[in-house]
Amino acid sequence: MLDSSLAGLLTGLSLIVAIGAQNAYVLRQGLAREHVGLVVAICALSDVVLITAGVAGIGRIVEGAPWVLEVVRWLGVSFLTWYGVASLLRARRAETLHAADRVTVSRRGVAVRAAALTWLNPHVYLDTVLLLGTIANHEGPTGRWWFAAGACVGSVLWFSGLGFGARYASRWLARPRAWQVLDVLIGVTMLAIALSLARG
Repeated sequence: MLDSSLAGLLTGLSLIVAIGAQNAYVLRQGLAREHVGLVVAICALSDVVLITAGVAGIGRIVEGAPWVLEVVRWLGVSFLTWYGVASLLRARRAETLHAADRVTVSRRGVAVRAAALTWLNPHVYLDTVLLLGTIANHEGPTGRWWFAAGACVGSVLWFSGLGFGARYASRWLARPRAWQVLDVLIGVTMLAIALSLARG
């Protein structure tokens, strides 16, 4: 049980720690200290749902209907392109990027973006549903659920650390210029991921 849980934890972390649109958004909200708990909860709970679905066998259904991932892929390309351009445009206005500006986006807006960056990313389905689900099933009938539990714990720990831990870096990002650089990096990252998805 412990071996399966540890394997799930390490495998989950190895997949989720990679720089991506979702992590970039969690980091930005953590640095801005805007609705951090909401963003962390949405991302972590979404991962838990997807990992559980993968281990339960939903991955086989997705494999049998590749058009589902294709639809999600192009929705993801559209959303990431929009968000990347928005980040680059936001970087032009230094006065709106200071960490002290706490309420610049509504809770609903933040929730929609966090959910979109999670559920419109086809890599999430490939990683959590297909890959983790497949690996988990090699752990046996009981071991797969311990593997899933470890992977879920890994997601919760990662998003919590990224979102709530970002505030400790805020003193280095207190100047508007630093926020401009961050938004440019986020914008470029989003557009690069969108291009990568578009190329298949």
